[in-house]
Amino acid sequence: MSKKNIARLAAVFLSAALALPILPAFAVDTTVSKDAPDLTAIRAKIKAKDYKTAAADLYAIVDGGVQHADVYNLLGFSLRKSGDRKTGATFYAKALDFDPNHKGALEYQGELFVEIGEMDKAKANLAKLVTLCPTGCEEREDLEKAIAGAATAPKTN
Repeated sequence: MSKKNIARLAAVFLSAALALPILPAFAVDTTVSKDAPDLTAIRAKIKAKDYKTAAADLYAIVDGGVQHADVYNLLGFSLRKSGDRKTGATFYAKALDFDPNHKGALEYQGELFVEIGEMDKAKANLAKLVTLCPTGCEEREDLEKAIAGAATAPKTN
């Protein structure tokens, strides 16, 4: 085989390897669920602003061995709305580890960044949502409103 053919073959293999998705590493005994559990009841609690009960229910799901971006995102949201921004941030990051394009996690994490004054990070999340939703989506619009609202909010010292 000529050097030229070897180089072409190497390029093909490299291209194929780079095209493979990079998956997060998990413990051997950890099963990542492909489908989200039924979160209807928990979403109703969140809509009713019963964030602490929703968080407890979501922790029970996680403790039961379910790992899913939707679960982590809603847990992050429930914790943030309950006042625990630090732990909420951890679960948004975990949701995005599972699914870097999770629009809900990008929105909610971006809103957290706005709340804590990290506008560059909020705008980075918005930029990703603009890429994911070039013609618009609810998550993009909500984060745009949060960023715009922070820009017009009176400054307190």
